[in-house]
Amino acid sequence: MKRFKNIIEINLFKITGRLFWSPDKEKKSIIFIYLLFGIMLSSTSLTAKDVIVGKSGEVQSIQEAIRMAETGDRIFIPGGLYQERNIIIDKTVTIWGEDRPVIDGENQSSVFIIKANGVIIRGLVIKNAGVSYIEDNAGLLIEDARDCVIENNDFINNFFAIYLSKSSYCTISNNRIQGNATRESSSGNGIHLWYCKNITVEKNYISGHRDGIYFEFVQNGLIRDNQSEQNLRYGLHFMFSDSCKYTSNTFKKNGVGVAVMYTNRVEMTHNTFENNWGSASFGLLLKEIRDSLIRGNIFYKNSTALYSEASNRNRIEKNVFTQNGWALRLMANSMDNQIVHNIFEGNSFDVATNSRQNFNQFNENYWSNYQGYDLDGDGLGDVPYHPVKLFSFLVQKNPPGIVLLKSFFIQMLDMAENILPVITPETLVDKNPRMVRHYD
Repeated sequence: MKRFKNIIEINLFKITGRLFWSPDKEKKSIIFIYLLFGIMLSSTSLTAKDVIVGKSGEVQSIQEAIRMAETGDRIFIPGGLYQERNIIIDKTVTIWGEDRPVIDGENQSSVFIIKANGVIIRGLVIKNAGVSYIEDNAGLLIEDARDCVIENNDFINNFFAIYLSKSSYCTISNNRIQGNATRESSSGNGIHLWYCKNITVEKNYISGHRDGIYFEFVQNGLIRDNQSEQNLRYGLHFMFSDSCKYTSNTFKKNGVGVAVMYTNRVEMTHNTFENNWGSASFGLLLKEIRDSLIRGNIFYKNSTALYSEASNRNRIEKNVFTQNGWALRLMANSMDNQIVHNIFEGNSFDVATNSRQNFNQFNENYWSNYQGYDLDGDGLGDVPYHPVKLFSFLVQKNPPGIVLLKSFFIQMLDMAENILPVITPETLVDKNPRMVRHYD
């Protein structure tokens, strides 16, 4: 490394010397570029050293390697078992695992605690951060840091797997996070963010925690291409986190797929909510959400695909609701929402509400239960469609009545109510139902 650096420095000296004595004034200006490049070389990666951890070597522990390292150094950890905990990283270093070394916190406390900017951690197996009812123990805890990268690691049986607090511009990607949670009270979250900004969470697999991903007081977060499944409570939990985006994620077989609460300007696009099933389970729960976009998602086999309470001015478009119990449950305090260009197919109930009034717009959705006609051939039904059935209105008030779902008597009641609405909200209607199962 030193020889390579010296060769570059000698050549830079020769080039800048020729340019300095050159009569061409324009060439002289290039001197400064070479000088700046030389300064960068002398102060960054070319001066960094490698510190290798090994049981039989000079450096036998990870914490000792961090103490020896300087800013910009790389710490290599060969494969093997390292029983260490509360490893404090207080300088900008890269920690690189070779052959998946296992860092075991022995179920007592946190494993890694990052307190420096620009830390990179790759290729480790981090396990057994201890359960605590007082401390937020984590496999990897980032406190008040920025520009950190956590990628290609395995997190196994940790209280919290990855916990970020008051941090910004960090990336959490390509990690496999597996917990063994059996009770909410004794389990933490897979990826937990508190009071953070500009965090990217992408291409992770999370399972077996209380919440797969948890955001609280987060701004400008990006969650994409993750799979969160079989978590006790939520696959993803948002609270007080404005201007965030989540796209192309899969939330499967969780207690609840996703809960988004007390938040403005959220974009939820191209996600899959699948098999989130139970008496109080939802694919997507909205509570006090405003000015947000829900587009291009797939809701498949959920007890309730999308539940909206006190959520206003949202646009719900181009989603597919198929084979759910309730596709859309829209409470009376949700207003000024636009439900357009969606596909409702094979659901037990397409729309349910607890009000006889309607304060939302339904337009140009496809309804598999629609039995109207299109005489003018414009692709839109000539007869408006009332998606709220009498029976869904009754079940909303008396849940045990669901056992009568397929009875002939209920089908006759729904047919009569559809012709002459008396109990269901007459103004909740799609005036232009689509005839064909597609959206533009």
